[in-house]
Amino acid sequence: MLHVDPISTATSAAGPTVAAATPPPFTVTSVFTETRLDSWLAVGLVLAAGIYLYGVHRLRIRGDRWPVARTVFFLGPGLGGIAAVTVSGLHAYDTALLSVHMVQHMVLSMISPIFLALGAPVTLALRTLPQRPRKRLLAIVHSRIARIYSFPLVAFTIFVVNPFALYFTDLYRYTLEHAWAHEVVHAHFIMTGCVFFWPLLGLDPLPGRWPYPARALLMLLSVPFHTVLGLTIMQSSTLFGGDWYPSLGLTWSDPWQDQVVAGGILWAGGEFVSVTMLAVLVVQWMRHAEREARRLDRDLDRQEARRRAAESAA
Repeated sequence: MLHVDPISTATSAAGPTVAAATPPPFTVTSVFTETRLDSWLAVGLVLAAGIYLYGVHRLRIRGDRWPVARTVFFLGPGLGGIAAVTVSGLHAYDTALLSVHMVQHMVLSMISPIFLALGAPVTLALRTLPQRPRKRLLAIVHSRIARIYSFPLVAFTIFVVNPFALYFTDLYRYTLEHAWAHEVVHAHFIMTGCVFFWPLLGLDPLPGRWPYPARALLMLLSVPFHTVLGLTIMQSSTLFGGDWYPSLGLTWSDPWQDQVVAGGILWAGGEFVSVTMLAVLVVQWMRHAEREARRLDRDLDRQEARRRAAESAA
């Protein structure tokens, strides 16, 4: 069912005034009945999935293998997670309920970027692109801008500062009043999450990647960040967005209670995702150590074989 968000439509036409039309009461069925397929993000998701699958197809035709898990991660929780919170009926409530917006925040900035990184799209592109485009992609990956933004401390700072800059300034109210700004925030969440998680958990060849102990420490430092932000939102004595939510006149929702739920989502969800990804990083670390141990064993075996051959010849 094609749907145009009534709040977004009204705010786009009337500027910063409060929307006259409001969505129906939020239910499980509304997630499906309010689905919209007319956004630029939906088109981008379809194109990204098609390009990725085409790359996998090129590898199979050539006789090369590509792990099925990477494809599942990229298309499922990666692109599928983005679609679940932006194309589904949740989009109709992201300017009416702060709790829905926080669900979008969690998925777009943490969950989906993690699985996009585990899908290794840059590696897939490097293995399938012709020589000239491959060189251009390598130049971009190893450019100065990429080195700066992918540096873990810089990425961590951006990841931590952005939510505070959004929710504790007038910028959040502006995104509620202007549909285009709200869409830009969605894209910004995705980019911020990719910048942070790609160097930590991703499988692509990125410059300046830290060793696993330093990556685990940085991931551990991100755990209390969502706790502080979530508790601050829950205990705030002012409504986020000013009088935006009360002025909608939603008889089926209390803005104060919804804000407490939103803070709880950010608190609990952030800790769960951070701790889970810390465990994933530790598993990657252990597998890397095992591969290094096997590589050292093979080197020692080759050295021993050369020494015995030299002794036999002597």
